[in-house]
Amino acid sequence: MKILLLNGPNLNMLGTREPEKYGHVTLKDIENKITQMASENNIEIEAFQSNHEGEIIDKIQSTDAIGLIINAGGYTHTSVAIRDAISAKQIPTVEVHMTNIHSREEFRHTSLISGVSIAQVVGFKEKSYEYALLGLIDYIKNCK
Repeated sequence: MKILLLNGPNLNMLGTREPEKYGHVTLKDIENKITQMASENNIEIEAFQSNHEGEIIDKIQSTDAIGLIINAGGYTHTSVAIRDAISAKQIPTVEVHMTNIHSREEFRHTSLISGVSIAQVVGFKEKSYEYALLGLIDYIKNCK
């Protein structure tokens, strides 16, 4: 079993980007923790990050993973194309955000991804990813 951990624009800047919002953890730290947690459940993690919408869409379309954890960054609020790729792939998806997008600027309150996701985890910094993984594993196991 494999889960795709997909991160969008600017998430490669974690650790230095707005530490008051995102903390000091790096994307590599998050990927390592999620990989470790997944391996304890006999699951492989494929981690991918891109600042480019088309690369994100290509990765979703080409994945052979049975689940997707996605932090689409700013594309969450703007990309119908990423939403459509998830919908077309029909892969169980958990949307994740380190901050609570619903308590931030008004334009961040709308997620185009949430409508094609089984769940949304927001506001727990790097723990959001861990909760998303645990929820997705439970969902996959209970759907088999």
